[in-house]
Amino acid sequence: MLFEWNSFTLKIPRPGVWERRERSIEPVPPEEHEQPCDLTDHDYCSVPEPSALDMSYSATEDLSKEIEDLTKKLQELRVQREFGLQRFAGSDSDIRFYTRFSSYDNLMAFWFLMEPSIYKMVRVSRAKFAAMINEEVVTLARPSTRQLLQPIDEFFLFLVFLSVGLKERDLGHRFNIHQSSVSRIIATWTSFLATLLGSLCIWLTPAEVQAYLPDAFSDFPDTQVILDCTELRCQTPSSPLLQSEMYSTYKSHCTMKALVGIAHMVQ
Repeated sequence: MLFEWNSFTLKIPRPGVWERRERSIEPVPPEEHEQPCDLTDHDYCSVPEPSALDMSYSATEDLSKEIEDLTKKLQELRVQREFGLQRFAGSDSDIRFYTRFSSYDNLMAFWFLMEPSIYKMVRVSRAKFAAMINEEVVTLARPSTRQLLQPIDEFFLFLVFLSVGLKERDLGHRFNIHQSSVSRIIATWTSFLATLLGSLCIWLTPAEVQAYLPDAFSDFPDTQVILDCTELRCQTPSSPLLQSEMYSTYKSHCTMKALVGIAHMVQ
């Protein structure tokens, strides 16, 4: 036992091999003298030379103008790359080619008349889903935000499809959307325009017809309209029943039949 009164001490432990090994003591390098730092405070009351201010202001103006020019060029390149109505707004010949409207102004005039009714449009996908669950389709108070294209670009796509006859896959590449989206847009706008324009009365009154009756119809004064039929080639449906109903022996292909009526007027 270790007590103070019996002068008991512990033996010093034997040092290890590493501790008994002699090693040279590395000299410690003297500390480098610290460089005196300049503690002078910044003079906030100092005013730069007028020439320096003018140069800085001029450089800022040049950079701002350069940024503005680059932004305009970027917007122009973006419009040129995208296949949309805005790209051909400055060319009436392109508008006539892609839409059959005589000019961009006439196209926009028709659009402004039709635009208030856009919110009543029922998408084909919504109509099919409502029919599956036997539910009434209710139009939204505002257009859906999930559409890939703006309504005016969808209308332009529909006009290009009718005027130029491009395939849905080609239109998908041009407008940067999927082919199925192109098909839904075409079906939606076909139904919408048929409902919207079909509600307009296009028939002339008997008095108007008589006022502009050509001399060739003098023997037929009660003629109100001239009727004719036409056929347009269409894609062959997958259903055998629809194939038999839409097949035309005259065109030797599946066609869509239309009854056309024109007024015999002389201006």
